[in-house]
Amino acid sequence: MPDAGQVAPTDRRYGNTDVIECYRNLLAWSRTMDSLGYDTMWLTEHHFQYEGYEVLPNLIQFGQHLATQTKELRLGQMFNVVPQWHPLRLAEDFAIADIITGGRMEFGVGRGTVPREAWSLGTVVASGDNEMSAEHDRQNREIFEEALEVIKLAWANERFSYRGKQFVFPPDEIPDRGSYVDDLTLIPRPERHVDVYQPVTSPETIEYVPRAGHKAVYWLQNADSQKQKWDRYAEIRDEMGKPVGPGEDRCLVMNIHVGKTREQAMVKGRPGHVEFCNFLSPYGRFSSYRNPDGSKVAFNHNPTVEESNEQKIQIVGSIDDAVDTLGFWRDLLDLKHICFFFDFPGVTREEMTEQMHLVAEEVLPRLGEKMERRPLPSLSPLV
Repeated sequence: MPDAGQVAPTDRRYGNTDVIECYRNLLAWSRTMDSLGYDTMWLTEHHFQYEGYEVLPNLIQFGQHLATQTKELRLGQMFNVVPQWHPLRLAEDFAIADIITGGRMEFGVGRGTVPREAWSLGTVVASGDNEMSAEHDRQNREIFEEALEVIKLAWANERFSYRGKQFVFPPDEIPDRGSYVDDLTLIPRPERHVDVYQPVTSPETIEYVPRAGHKAVYWLQNADSQKQKWDRYAEIRDEMGKPVGPGEDRCLVMNIHVGKTREQAMVKGRPGHVEFCNFLSPYGRFSSYRNPDGSKVAFNHNPTVEESNEQKIQIVGSIDDAVDTLGFWRDLLDLKHICFFFDFPGVTREEMTEQMHLVAEEVLPRLGEKMERRPLPSLSPLV
């Protein structure tokens, strides 16, 4: 994307050859991450993205392939857009992939943000901050929460049934071999307990995620908002009698582009930041930013790179800049789990590989940290 930041996002159109080349990049980056000791490579589900940003429609399928090309790297979904799936098909697909890879899959779920996808795949999603959008959000949330109940019920029980507003399994009066079907058995089920990762933004989700037993993922939040959400998660877990340790069961996502100097980082980081923000600002993704006087920004706020750096919400700068910002978040949150978003638009395969090396080999050591890979489950992959 040599014109990153210079063209209106929806005016850009990439062809199938470029999409397939992106898949080759993902394969190369997975091998780099595996060799450097990164724990998990997280992929993002989207559909119909001709602009050339997020071009993986099936994270489980592609992650399963990457698991065959790497040795210890986990492959995660950030996130499967649950309302766009049939919940039992999602439960089956993840289960079989996790079995095949010996437990190297990570299950992440989200409600979706893109109307182009949602309506085309049979659901709805909020598209603004008006009354109609609020109703779409309510419908979407109800579908999502029931679907998660179904998935977890199907994974945990040899036989299950479910009756909700959105889903009934099995449907009533299914004739089968002279009788009727009263329950279902998911084939296959995972061989282990599967953690569920979910993004946290809205007030409703802040309360839902810990009560549902999910791990929380936070992104693009100002410090005050992030600290409040982070601490509220622990408070709810305490109220439930299932306390968490400092930083436990919570993950911070950080967009990052570093260079040996700040000026060097800006060469690629600024255009990528502009492109990224131009694309996502209409969806309200930067509404957690604050004006200089501390007041809230507009729903569709489009931040400058200087705003992102000053408010420590994204990082485009030198290695020292990155160390300072990451150290701030580590101290504020007692951070244990961070996900780096390296993929600013306009960064080539080689430049992104360099970013992975810089963070692993220079940023983390200067921060006094090291890459820590969790032990894999003691399950045998199908080989």
